Amino acid sequence: MSYDDVEIEDMEWNEELQAFTYPCPCGDLFQITKEDLKLGEEIARCPSCSLYITVIYNMEDFLGDSDHKNNKGLQPSKQQPIVVA
Repeated sequence: MSYDDVEIEDMEWNEELQAFTYPCPCGDLFQITKEDLKLGEEIARCPSCSLYITVIYNMEDFLGDSDHKNNKGLQPSKQQPIVVA
């Protein structure tokens, strides 16, 4: 069970972390990235404790970025195969 439900509008964009943040009772910040939100993730975790929050947002608001405009959708960009020896 999440610590709280928080609207995305109540969170702040942190340029340094490149993530939306919200104060955690432990003193750190709950964090969730735009990429997480695009993928439908709704859980923002605190890196310093075990608490997490459920982020309430409209996924369509995050699909309007350049990837979506180029018809790439949520497809990963060209990736090189990884060779495991």
